[in-house]
Amino acid sequence: MCIPCCYTISTSEVGVIEKWGKFTRLSQPGLGVIMCPMEKLVGRLSFRVQQIDVRVETKTLDNVFLTAVVSVQYQVLRENVYEAFYALTNPVQQITAHVYDVMRSTLPTLELDAAFEAKEELASSVKNALSESFTSYGYQILQTLITDLDPAQSVKNAMNEINSSKRLKFSVAERAEGKKILRVKSAEAGAEALYLSGVGVSRQRKAIVDGLRDNIVDFSHGTTARTKDVMDLLLLTQYFDMIRDVGSAAKCRTTFVPMSRSSGDEIRCSLLQADAATKKQGMKETTSKKKKKKAKQ
Repeated sequence: MCIPCCYTISTSEVGVIEKWGKFTRLSQPGLGVIMCPMEKLVGRLSFRVQQIDVRVETKTLDNVFLTAVVSVQYQVLRENVYEAFYALTNPVQQITAHVYDVMRSTLPTLELDAAFEAKEELASSVKNALSESFTSYGYQILQTLITDLDPAQSVKNAMNEINSSKRLKFSVAERAEGKKILRVKSAEAGAEALYLSGVGVSRQRKAIVDGLRDNIVDFSHGTTARTKDVMDLLLLTQYFDMIRDVGSAAKCRTTFVPMSRSSGDEIRCSLLQADAATKKQGMKETTSKKKKKKAKQ
């Protein structure tokens, strides 16, 4: 005795009906009726785009192990529902096996850097292999994406260190080039400064000579002084100006000793007097420092 049984099929799905274990028809979305137990709804297939993520662990040509994540987007063909339902036992498992096969035969031929650059080629190879194998089974491979290539953490650290070393080397070279430019420019500035200083000294000496010549002419005009006397006076004046400038300099350690051509004893006495004056000045400075120190305490 057969009893009518009701069922529903959702939108974007199709139902597979068997009668006494044999395929009879496909059931479209909506309400359907079968005669139980003669007929039976054995399964449903969705026409929606589905995706599976496959993680593949393999090594590259330079013996670096990495994990690749391949996302496969597929869809059941409406005209091949029978093949999609009855030809394959486990479509997800079989798609995964094909992805493993393609990735583990392609990645070992590429070095690590080349593998990152060849993601599009890898995805295209996987898609072509799956399309050839599964189109006849009622599945359309819409897209395959290499979403991740993940080597070991130690390999990542090594790659980062290599990149850091290259950048550090470039930075050192640029820093050295900058120092070179600074030194060259500093040397050029020093040379220019010395040149200008020489020009200034030359002009200064010329002005001094011109001034001395004018002074000699003015001084000797209307007097009985000889030119030599005037020159001696001017040179003596410059001598005293020089002593004043040197003596007024900070931390001056220069000692001028009067010199006489008549006797060597005068030179000796002059040296002793200069040494005594230097020691006396040093004692005064020491006493002054001690007094200031005590006053602060």
